[in-house]
Amino acid sequence: MLELNKLAFLLSCLAWLPLGQGSGMTRDMYNRNRRLAVNTFTDSQTTGVTEWTSWFNIDHPGGNGDYERLEAIRFYYRERICARPTAMEARTTDWVAAVDTGEVVHSSLEKGFWCINKEQPLGRVCSNYHVRFQCPPVQSYWTDWTEWGSCSTTVCNDVGIQVRQRKCVSAQPMPLLFVPACQGHHSERMECSTPPCTAKWSPWGRWGVCSVTCGGGRRTRRRTCLRTSVTVQCSGRPVEVQKCGKNPCPVKCQLVCAVGRPSEDCSRCVCKGHSLHGEIYTVTGVPVAGASVALASHPKVIQARTDVKGQFRLTGVCSSSSTSVTIKKEKFAPITVSTSSNTTGLSWLRAVLRSAEKPYIVKHPEDKVRYEGGRVLLCCTATGSPAPDKYYWYHNGTLLDRKFYKYEEDLVLRDLKPEQSGQYYCKTSGPAGSIKSSPAILTVIAKGTPACSSTPESHLVRLPMDCVQPGTNSKYYNAGRCPFNKCAGSLDFDMRCRDGTGFCCGVQTMESRVIDCGSYSLPIKAVANCGCQKCVQPTVLVRGRVATADNGEPLRFGHIYIGKERVGTTGYQGGFTLQIAPDTQRLVVNFVDPTEKFLDTPKVFIFDKKGGSIYHDVKVMRKQIPIDINAAETNFIDLGEIKGEDPIGQLVIPPNSFHKDNGEVYEGTVKASVTFIDPRNITTAAAAPGDLNFVDDEGDMLPLRTYGMFSVDFRDETNKEMLGAGAVQVLLDTQHVKMQEHIPKMKLWSLNPDTGVWEEESDFSYSTTTSGGHGRSKREERTFLIGNMEIRERRLFNLDVPENRRCYVKVRAYMSDKFLPTEQLEGVVISLINLEPKPGYSSNPRAWGRFDSVITGPSGACLPAFCDAMRPDAYTAYVTAMLSGEELEAAPSSPKMNPNIIGVSQPYLDKIDYQRSDHDDPALKKTAFRINLAKPNQNNLDETNGPIYPYQNLIACENAPVDANHFRFFRVEKDKYEYNVVPFEENDLTTWTGDYLSWWPNPQEFRACFIKVKIHGTKEVMIRSRNMGGTHPQTKEKLYGIRDIRSTRDMREANTSAACVEFKCSGMLYDQAEVDRSLISLLPQGNCRRVGVNNLLHEYLIKHPPVAQSNDSHAFTMLAPVDPLGHNYGIYTVTDQNPRVAKEIAIGRCFDGTSDGFSREMKSDSGVAMTFSCPERKINRESLFQRLQTNPSQTLSQMARDMRELNRLQVPRSATQVVAYPSEQQDGTQGRRVSSSTRRRSSMRVQQRQ
Repeated sequence: MLELNKLAFLLSCLAWLPLGQGSGMTRDMYNRNRRLAVNTFTDSQTTGVTEWTSWFNIDHPGGNGDYERLEAIRFYYRERICARPTAMEARTTDWVAAVDTGEVVHSSLEKGFWCINKEQPLGRVCSNYHVRFQCPPVQSYWTDWTEWGSCSTTVCNDVGIQVRQRKCVSAQPMPLLFVPACQGHHSERMECSTPPCTAKWSPWGRWGVCSVTCGGGRRTRRRTCLRTSVTVQCSGRPVEVQKCGKNPCPVKCQLVCAVGRPSEDCSRCVCKGHSLHGEIYTVTGVPVAGASVALASHPKVIQARTDVKGQFRLTGVCSSSSTSVTIKKEKFAPITVSTSSNTTGLSWLRAVLRSAEKPYIVKHPEDKVRYEGGRVLLCCTATGSPAPDKYYWYHNGTLLDRKFYKYEEDLVLRDLKPEQSGQYYCKTSGPAGSIKSSPAILTVIAKGTPACSSTPESHLVRLPMDCVQPGTNSKYYNAGRCPFNKCAGSLDFDMRCRDGTGFCCGVQTMESRVIDCGSYSLPIKAVANCGCQKCVQPTVLVRGRVATADNGEPLRFGHIYIGKERVGTTGYQGGFTLQIAPDTQRLVVNFVDPTEKFLDTPKVFIFDKKGGSIYHDVKVMRKQIPIDINAAETNFIDLGEIKGEDPIGQLVIPPNSFHKDNGEVYEGTVKASVTFIDPRNITTAAAAPGDLNFVDDEGDMLPLRTYGMFSVDFRDETNKEMLGAGAVQVLLDTQHVKMQEHIPKMKLWSLNPDTGVWEEESDFSYSTTTSGGHGRSKREERTFLIGNMEIRERRLFNLDVPENRRCYVKVRAYMSDKFLPTEQLEGVVISLINLEPKPGYSSNPRAWGRFDSVITGPSGACLPAFCDAMRPDAYTAYVTAMLSGEELEAAPSSPKMNPNIIGVSQPYLDKIDYQRSDHDDPALKKTAFRINLAKPNQNNLDETNGPIYPYQNLIACENAPVDANHFRFFRVEKDKYEYNVVPFEENDLTTWTGDYLSWWPNPQEFRACFIKVKIHGTKEVMIRSRNMGGTHPQTKEKLYGIRDIRSTRDMREANTSAACVEFKCSGMLYDQAEVDRSLISLLPQGNCRRVGVNNLLHEYLIKHPPVAQSNDSHAFTMLAPVDPLGHNYGIYTVTDQNPRVAKEIAIGRCFDGTSDGFSREMKSDSGVAMTFSCPERKINRESLFQRLQTNPSQTLSQMARDMRELNRLQVPRSATQVVAYPSEQQDGTQGRRVSSSTRRRSSMRVQQRQ
C-alpha cells in the first residue's frame, strides 16, 4: 500500500498544474496573448493509489464544438468508469495534448470536457478530443447527499425537522474490515417551517344558463374558498349574478306592404312573381360583366352578378315601388341607382359605371407662421371616385394620434409650442388608393423672439461697366436685402385654410448712399432695416406656345382646360398666357384641339411662385390618319412606325368588340386612329402627356420609365360617333426592352387627364408567337408581353415600368460665362431627357425613357433622373435650359475638357463623360449637354460632392453650396446692362420695394418702354439711357437707373445697326398721387452725331410741354411721353403682369418695327425714333505705340511732364453725377486737346524761365 501511495504522489507531481473546475484555462503569465488548455485535471483531496481508464471519444467537433460529457460516457460505458474520478486527461485524436493545441477548452470532474467553436481565436474550430479518467483502485468515499426529507410537521404556520443522509461505500468489493472508514457524519438535520395559513378563492366557474332567452333575465357563476386552516376565511362572495337575455323578444313585423309581403328580416317588401332586370354598361357602351348587384339596404349581401352581356335579374323585387340597388365592380366607381315603379310586375334598370379614379389632393396645407401659444388650421381636401373616406396627418413623418388631435380633413393645433414647428402633411385613402399632400412648414416663434431679423443679409449689385470703386477696384456693391421668409403678423382671423393677408420679412427702411465710381458718383438706395410686413403678392404667370412635334404647326384657337374648367384659348400662333392661383401646388393643363387634328394633351407645368413668368414650349402630336377596319373581324394595329424597324407592339381587337354609347354592338366599318409616341424618336419626348408619374399604395408619387405611349380614337364611319371597345389586347415585343429586369415589372397604364397622373390598367403576361414581316425574310419566334384593357372614357395609354434606380442632377444657370455665384439666374426651366441604356436602334440620338423639367431657384435646380451604380453608361441624359423662350448655352466641352468651366471636378467628370451638343460637330447648337448618369459611390470621396446625388439625398442636393460640383448654363447676352437705384430682381417679384425711385412703381402691373435708335456706321455702338425724375417733386433731377445696350447689326443693310433702348416710363409713381415725366438722355458711345429725329415724336414732344433742352448733337434728351405711343413714333410700350414678359414683347416689336409683330432679327428701316451717325475716326497722327518705337526717350519724357502737370492742375470732383461713358471712350479728341494744351502751357513756362 505504501508503494502505491508513493506512485500516486509521483504521478501527481508530474501532472500539469490543475485549474478550477468548470473554467477556461490559460498558460503561464509570460504568454498572455495565447490562451491554452491544460492536459490533466485532478482532485487534490483524493487519497490512495489510482489508475487510468481507457480513452473515450463519444462526440465529434461538428456543430457547436466537441463535447465529452461524463454523463454520456457513463451511459455508454457503465462499468468502465468509477463513480468519482480523481483526475482527467484530454488529447486530440492526433495525440496532441490539450495544452499544446492553443484552443480554449473547459473541464469539470463532475461534468467532463468540452470545447466550443465560437470561443476559438481567428475563426478556428475545435479539434477532435478523447479523454480518460483516473480512478482509485481501492477507495472509500461518501456518496452524494440525498435530498432533504419532508418536514416533520404538516400543520400550517408550525416548526419541524428535515433530515438528509449519505453512505460510505468502496470502489471495489473488499472485506468489511479492510475497507477504510469514511470521515464525517452519515446524516444531517435542519430546522424547517410550514408556510402561514392562507385562504383564497378558486377561479370563477362558467356562467350558468340564462333564466330567459329574451326580454331580460339572470345567470350566475360560483367559486370555492381554498384554505389551509379552519382559522382563516376568504373575503368576498362565493356567488355572482349577471343580467342576460337583453335582446327584445321578437315581435310581429310592423312593415306594411301595399303589394306583396314583408321579407323574413322585415327589411323590404317581396312580391312573388315580380322581378327586376338590369343592364350595366361603361360610358362608351361596353357591357360590364361580373359586376356585383346588392340591395342598398344590405350592400354586403350580393344578390346577383352581371353576365357577359352586362345583364342581371333579381326575383321578388316589387315593381310597384322604387328599390335602390348598389352596383360594384373592380376598377369602377360603385353607384347606387333606383328603379322606376310600374304595375306590370317587371321593372328595368340601366346603369352606367365610370372608371374608378385614385384620390387626388385638390387643397394642400400651406406654410404658416405663428407665435408661441397661438393656434393654427391646416387644411387638406382630396377628390376621387369613389371619394376617399380617411385622412391621416403626419408631423415630421410621425403619424399624429387621431383621438388626441380629433382631426379629419383639417388639423387644428392650439396652444402652440416651439417644438411643434416642422413639416406637416396629410395622407388620404379610400377604396381606390391613397395619396399624400405636399408638405407644409409650420414655424412657431418662441416668446420674446423677433418675427424677423432686422439686419439685412448681403446682396451684391453689379455696377456699370465704367464704374470702378477706388481702393477695391470692385464692380459690385453690397446693397443688402431682406430674406423672403414668412413671419407672424397681425392676422384678422387665424383659423383660415389660407391666411387672408400674408406677412413676410421685407424692407422696413432704406437709406440713400453714394458710390464712388472714380470718374463720377452713383446714387443707390440700400436696405437699412428689415421688418415683418404684408407680403408682396406677385402675379404668377405661365405662358408659352403650343405646336406640333413634327413640323411646328401651331395649335390655333385650341381650348385650354384646368381640371373640368375651360380657362382660355390659344392664339393664332399657338401662344397662351395663364394666371395661376396663388394656392396652386400642381398645375395640370389640358390642351384640346377643337378641329381634332391634334391629340388632346394634358401637361403638368412647373411655375414660379415668386412671380416669375415661366415659358413653356408645348409640343403636341398630330393624330394618325384614320384607317378603315371591319368591326366583325379580328384587327391588328401596329404600335410604332420607324423605317427599317419592327413595331414596338401591337393592338389586337377581337371581332364584335366595338359598342355604341347605348350598349349596342357596332357591326360596321370603324375609322380607327391610333397615334403612337415612339421613344425611339427623341423629338417626341416633349410631346409626352402628363409627367410620367404614378401614385403607389402608400400615396407617394413615383416616376415611370416609358416604352411607348399611344392614343386611340375609334369612330362610327357614318356619324363619327365615338365608339368603345372591350377586351382589347396590347402586345409588347420584348426585343425592344433592353433592360431585362424591366420585363417582369412592365405594366399598362392609362392617363387621368384631370390630374396628369398615370393609373394602372393591367399587368402583362408572356407569350411566344411565330411571325415575320417588316423586313424579315424568315418566320421566327418572338416573345411578347400581353396585357388586356378596355377602351372606355380614357384614351391615352402607356407601356411603363416603375424604376427605383433614381438620382438627382444638380444644375445652375448664370448671367454670363464668368459663372459668378452672385449672378445666378432664377426662373430658368431646366429639362432633362432620360435616354435608352444601349444604342440598339437606328434612330439617332438614342430612344428616350422619361422627360422632366424643374425651375431654378436661389440654389439652382435638382432634376430627377434614372441612374445606375454598376454601369456608368446604363442611363444617359440630355439636358437643356430655357429662360422666357430663350435657350441658354451649356458650358463647353471642347476643344479641351475644363473642369473649372464645366463645374465638375476630376476624375468624376471622366466617368460622367460630359459632352456639349456641339462636341463632335461645331455647326450644331450649343444649348444642351449629354452625360452618363453614373450613380455616385458613397465610399469614393470624389463622388460625394455632386453633381449627381442619390435619390434619398434630395435635401443635400438642394442645399449644396455653390462651390460643390454642378452643371452649368449661361445666358448669351453680352454688352447689356441694367442698373436700378432701388435694387430689384425681375425674376423675383417679391424683391420689389415701394419707393419714389423704384423703376417699376406697381408690383402688380409692369409697363416696359423702349425707344428704337438707328446707327449709321461700320461698327455696333453702345448706347446708354440715363433716366432721371423730370416733373415729380420727390424725384426731380434724381436718378432712377441706367440702361446700356449695344446696337444690333441689320443683316439686310450694310453699315447699319439699331438698338432697342429701355427707358423709364412716365406715369404715376408708387403712391399713385402724381405723374412724373421721366427725363431721358440717350448717349451713344464714341464719335456719334445725331442726324435725325422722328417727325411724329418731335411734334408730340413739342405739343406736350415742358420740352427738355436737347442742344447736344452727340446725345438726345426728352421728357418721356405719358401716352403709349406706337411704332410710328419709334416708341414701344407694353404693359404686362410680369416685367420680363413686358420687356420681351416690347423688344420683339421694336426689332420688327411694328406695334403688333415680333422678330428676333433687327429691322433698322422700320419704326425708328432717331438716327445717329457714328463714322469710324481716322487716325491723323502717330499713336503712342508708334511714337515709342520711333523716338522712345522724347516720348517718355513728354509723358512724365504731362502727368506732373495733370496732377498739379487736378481739382476736387463735384457732387453726385452720372456720365455717359469715360472720356477716353466717349470722345478721344477731348483727351487729345487736354494733352496738347498742357504741352503748350509747359513749353511757355520753360521759355519764360529761360
